[in-house]
Amino acid sequence: MMQTAVGWHVELEFEEDSHRTRAAALVRLADGSEVRAHGYASRHPVDSNQPRVGEEIAGARALNELAMKLLTKAHDEIDEASGRPSHPLMP
Repeated sequence: MMQTAVGWHVELEFEEDSHRTRAAALVRLADGSEVRAHGYASRHPVDSNQPRVGEEIAGARALNELAMKLLTKAHDEIDEASGRPSHPLMP
């Protein structure tokens, strides 16, 4: 029998100027902890100003960092509970 699934909500916020985009990602976990990450994108001076593209790149980089932090957190918890090093599966 399957148990009820737990959901996470990831928040992404962006700050932009004419040359750079900064993304901040946040996920709140069921144990009350929060994991935060950041990503950046910069526009080359000869490229046209396309804020959406900067958001996609900075957001993807922030989410990638968030994923790595979540993997590290999970493996640290496994190590602590088992008393031996876990072996992270890398994509």
